[in-house]
Amino acid sequence: MLGSIPDLLRLVAVPVFGWAAYRDVKTRRVPNRTWTPLAVLAVVLLLWDAYTVWAGPIAVGQRLFFIRVAISLGFVIPLSYGFWLIGGFGGADAKAFMLVAVLFPVYPVYYLPTVALPLQQTAIGVFSLTVLSNTVLAGVVYPLAVAAGNLARGRFSLAMFIGRPVAAANVTEEYGRLLESPDGFDRGGLDLDALRMYLQWRGCSLADIRADPEGHRLPTSLPRVPNDPGDGSLATDGGDPVAGDGTNGRGDDATTEAVTDATDQIDDPWGAERFLADIDHSAYGTSPAQLRDGLDVLAEQDEVWISPGIPFLVPMFAGLVVSLTYGDVLFSLLQAVGLA
Repeated sequence: MLGSIPDLLRLVAVPVFGWAAYRDVKTRRVPNRTWTPLAVLAVVLLLWDAYTVWAGPIAVGQRLFFIRVAISLGFVIPLSYGFWLIGGFGGADAKAFMLVAVLFPVYPVYYLPTVALPLQQTAIGVFSLTVLSNTVLAGVVYPLAVAAGNLARGRFSLAMFIGRPVAAANVTEEYGRLLESPDGFDRGGLDLDALRMYLQWRGCSLADIRADPEGHRLPTSLPRVPNDPGDGSLATDGGDPVAGDGTNGRGDDATTEAVTDATDQIDDPWGAERFLADIDHSAYGTSPAQLRDGLDVLAEQDEVWISPGIPFLVPMFAGLVVSLTYGDVLFSLLQAVGLA
């Protein structure tokens, strides 16, 4: 047999994580229903293994198994949730790591004709920690690859390790965030999902803003009844709902008379404060100043640097595959320098 039945069933996770990584690259969105069948399978397999070990004759093996399960569930799951709370993980990233903690609490074993995989196991024996460390190492490769690509194309900038230049007019077709403000390089630039939400909310396209930036800076240019901003995904491009007839796409007058005198008196370029106050949730932590600075840059420049960010499910998928085949890369490196 190639391995135990539970371990073989766990391999179902590989194509699912591969598909999720593909979706993360293309849309930065992974449906919640992706994880539900795997979560059910993970719980069933964990209970299966727990019963098998509990019914076994070796008391030491039983203790080790349950200690490793306790570490996986008690450390990796809270860690993933904590990173999600502080914004280090997206929702899909956190769910994926929580799922790994339940699905792979201990090392699986797969027997090939001449070798058993994974090749390199750790002393602690918690497989979800191996997936986590390999994911982090795979993520470290990303900025190096970005820098190499920029060097090969002759692109030199403070942002060359984390970003790439694109035409300002085309940023609504990208994911990530601006790496520029009116003062220059800025790692805390405007989130492009928030930009799409803003354009959808006010019912215009980025091309409209670039064509008449001074007019769109005025509070009187805002619609009386804005659109639902959506979630900023590429399926909700800011220009799509515009009817092209001077309305916001629902027939509501969007002319300068559409805003009250009280609103006109607010010093609110681009209507940034009104937008953020009007929506019923955060625009990915965007502040009025970030939105104004980003719109100023996009209205004036022809090319801007953006950081596409790391679609975290991509290094996670790579980390899972490496873990299932080679094993723990970090443990091997530590062994090589005599620290493990």
